[in-house]
Amino acid sequence: MEKSHQFGLIGKNISYSFSKTYFSKKFEDNNLVDYSYENFDIQNIEEFPQIIKSNPNLKGLNVTIPYKETVIPFLDKLSEKALKIGAVNTIKFTKKGKLKGYNTDYYGFQKSLKPLLEGHHKKALILGTGGASKAVAFALEQLGILYTFVSREATENTIDYNRINATTFDNYQIIINCTPLGTSPNVAVCPDLPYENFTSKHIAFDLIYNPEETLFLQKAKQNGAVIKNGMEMLVFQAEKSWKIWNK
Repeated sequence: MEKSHQFGLIGKNISYSFSKTYFSKKFEDNNLVDYSYENFDIQNIEEFPQIIKSNPNLKGLNVTIPYKETVIPFLDKLSEKALKIGAVNTIKFTKKGKLKGYNTDYYGFQKSLKPLLEGHHKKALILGTGGASKAVAFALEQLGILYTFVSREATENTIDYNRINATTFDNYQIIINCTPLGTSPNVAVCPDLPYENFTSKHIAFDLIYNPEETLFLQKAKQNGAVIKNGMEMLVFQAEKSWKIWNK
C-alpha cells in the first residue's frame, strides 16, 4: 500500500545506503506507520523527473553520489547555503509543489569535526573535488580553517598527489578523504599519500563509513593520527534533513 508520506534517496548503486536503514528505523521507532523511505537507484540524472512524476506522495529526498551537483538544474530553488556550496544533498517538496534544494552535508561534517579541533589545527587538505568536498570546504571556511583541494590532476585551484610530501604534512594538520577510495567492497585501496608523515598532531577524517575503518584511516592511525569516519556526520546531516522536511 502506498504510504502518504514518502521519502527517498537519489543515487547510483546505492543498495548499501545508510539513509534507507536509518530513516526506516526512525519511522518504526516513532510509530510513523504512514511514512516510508526508499532508494531510487538511477543510472542517469535525466531519470529524476520521472521519479517525481511516478511518486506523487514524495515529501522529501536525499541526494548522494554522483548527483549532488547535477540535480541542481532540476530544482526550482536553492537555499542560500546550497547556492554558495554548489551541491545539494536534501530536497524539500514545498506546499506549492516546488522542489527546493538544501545542503546538510556541511552541517554534519562541521558538527562531527569540531570536537577534534585543537589550536594547532589551522589548515586542511581536501582529497577529491566532488559535491561532498564542496560542502566540506564550506564547513572549513565557517570554522576559519584554510584548505587546499587535492585531485589526480592539478588545476588552477587544486594540487595533485605528487605534490604532497613531508613539508605538506608539516603545513596541513587535517586530511579529509572525500573520494570513494576504500569504500566496501573495494577496501584494499586508499588515496596515494606518504602516510609515514602522519603524526599525533594530525586528524585523518574519512567521509566513508563502510568499512568502519578504511585503509586510509588505518594507515593514518598507525602513525599516531586522530581518526574519524563519516558515520556521525551522516547521522547529523540526516537529522538536519528531517528537520527541513518537517518545518
